[in-house]
Amino acid sequence: MKNRHLQLWACAALLSIGWTAFTPAPAQAATSAANDPYGEWTGMLVTDKGRDCPTEGLSYMLIQPTKMIFVPQMGNLVLHGVPNKERQHYHAQLIMQDARKQSLPMVFEAHPIDDIFEGVYGTPTCRAHIILRRPENHPMDNFLNRNYGVSSVKQDDD
Repeated sequence: MKNRHLQLWACAALLSIGWTAFTPAPAQAATSAANDPYGEWTGMLVTDKGRDCPTEGLSYMLIQPTKMIFVPQMGNLVLHGVPNKERQHYHAQLIMQDARKQSLPMVFEAHPIDDIFEGVYGTPTCRAHIILRRPENHPMDNFLNRNYGVSSVKQDDD
């Protein structure tokens, strides 16, 4: 009988340890975007002036030590750049050609403020601003490899 109680306590302890591995950790103080800019950032563009601004869905920014991307409205247009953490300069662009073979530049500029990035997106017909935040952490989805949405953006190896 004593052995049975010991087995039950051991099983309960193991279940308790396993359960705590999947519960979210308590919220930590936000890390300064200037000190730790690397990783994923998301937000919604808001039109300042112009037309055809991609404001209907979530936009995405990824900063790595040697490259960065900005994807307006999680579409198929990807702006590329090289971040400069020392100067706090985050610039990405994409230059395409329109139907008349004229340049169609798309430019994104961002700078860190506290634990967010403020940015400006512009094209010849649109100017919009954005507040970018780190996406919420979902440890169970990460553990089970269910990273839908922003994590599925293909990254090029330039």
